[in-house]
Amino acid sequence: MHNNFKKLTLAAAIAAVAFTSQAHAGGYQINEQSVSGQGYGHAGRSSNINDATIVFGNPAGMSFLDRAQVSAGGTYLNVNSDISNVQASQSSPAILQATGGQTDTLPVSGTNDGDMVPGTLIPYAFYAHPVNQKLAFGFGVYAPFGSKTDYEDGFQGRNQGNYTEVAVISAQPTVSYRFNEQWSVGAGITYNQVEGELHRQVPVATPLGLSEADSRVEGDDDAWGYNLGVIYQPVPETTLGLTYRSKVDYKLEGDFTASSPVLDQLGIGTVTDDASLDLTTPETVNFSLTQQMTDRLKLMFGASWARWSRFEQIRVDGRERDVITLEKQDYSNAWAFSTGGEYQLTPTLALRAGVALDFTPTQDDTRSVRIPSDDRRIFSLGAGWSPTEDLTLDFAYSYLTERSTQVEQSKTDSFTVAGQPTPPITSTYSADYKNEAHGFGAQLTYRF
Repeated sequence: MHNNFKKLTLAAAIAAVAFTSQAHAGGYQINEQSVSGQGYGHAGRSSNINDATIVFGNPAGMSFLDRAQVSAGGTYLNVNSDISNVQASQSSPAILQATGGQTDTLPVSGTNDGDMVPGTLIPYAFYAHPVNQKLAFGFGVYAPFGSKTDYEDGFQGRNQGNYTEVAVISAQPTVSYRFNEQWSVGAGITYNQVEGELHRQVPVATPLGLSEADSRVEGDDDAWGYNLGVIYQPVPETTLGLTYRSKVDYKLEGDFTASSPVLDQLGIGTVTDDASLDLTTPETVNFSLTQQMTDRLKLMFGASWARWSRFEQIRVDGRERDVITLEKQDYSNAWAFSTGGEYQLTPTLALRAGVALDFTPTQDDTRSVRIPSDDRRIFSLGAGWSPTEDLTLDFAYSYLTERSTQVEQSKTDSFTVAGQPTPPITSTYSADYKNEAHGFGAQLTYRF
C-alpha cells in the first residue's frame, strides 16, 4: 500500500505547489510587494520610483532615490467564492458487486460552502541606500508566491482535494548603478524558501466496505535566483523600466501520511513514506512606462509576461520506485496588462487609481478545485500622505473579479491491501465557480 499512497499524495502535492489562491496574480505569483504601487494597479512597477519598494519592482531604480529609506507594509486579502451546479460521484467494480449488479456508480454527498480561501495578510519590507549619485544598495524580504485553500470538512469535492497551503519567502540583496542622467542598471540575488502542506480524502475499497483515507503531505526546500533591471529616461518627464526575474529550481522533500479508522481495523495502521519532486517557478519579464503629464499628474502603463510553458508535466520520484506519477499540465505563457495614474492633489497628498487585466495560464481540462480560477480584472484606488518630508503613509484598496469558470476533475485510486490490489475507484467532481477578492493595503516609508 506504500507505493500507491505515495503516488496519490505526491501527485496532489505538486498540484498544491503549482497552484495559488484566487486573490493573486496569474499562475501562482503574488503581486503584493508594494502598497504604493497597488494604488495604481502596479502599472508602473518597473518605472515609477516612489520609495524603497522599487528594490523589488526594478533594482535599477534605487540609484534614482535621493535618500536612504525603508518601506514596510502589507496587504490583507479577503476572497469570496460561490460554488453551484455541483455533481460528484464514485464508480467502481466494488460498487457493482455490492449492489448486486444494479449499478457501478454512486453519488458523493457533501457540502459546497465556498469561501475556502482564509483571510491572509501578506507583509513585506525593503531598504534602499544611495551611496552617492551613481551607486546604491538595497535589501528586501517579501513573498513572491503563496497559496492557501481550506474547504470545510464535508466538502463534496474532498476526493480531489480539501486543503492546500504553500508559502514562499524571499530575501534579496540588491545593487544599482546609474551611468548618467538617462541610464541605470541593477541586479539582485534571491534566496528563496518554500513550504507546503496538502490534505485529500482518498476513496478506498476494503474488505470492510468503501471508506476514505485522510492523505496528507508536507515538504520544503530552498533555492537561489536572481533579477535584473534597467531604467531609461530619454527626457526627465518619461521613464521606461524593464525587469527580468529568473526561474528558480526547487527539489521538494517531505513527509507523507495516510490514515483511516478502517486502515486501523485492517491492521495496516497509518501509512508513512517519503519522496521528492522537482518544481521550477517560471521566469518573468515586466515592462512599464511612467509619463509625467503635468506638475501634478503622471500616467503609467505596464505589461508582464511569465513563461508558464515550462510547466508541461508533473513528475514525482519516490524512494522505492523511479517514477511515482507523470501527468501532463501543458500550461501556456501568460500576459498581464495594467494602466493607472497618480495625481498630486496637495503638496502632502497624492491620489491614485488603476486597472489591470490578468490572463490565466491554466487550461480548461486541467483546472482544479485547488485553483478554480480564470481570467481576472482588478480595479484599484490608493492614496499617499506625507505629513513630513521624511514620512509617507500609503493606503490602497483593490477589487478583483474573475470570469465564471467550471471545474471538471476525475481521479482513479487503487491500492494493495495484504498483497492484493483493491478494485479501482474513480471519483469525479464538477462545479461552477465564481470568485472575487478584496485587498486592503497599508505601508509606511521613512527617509533618513
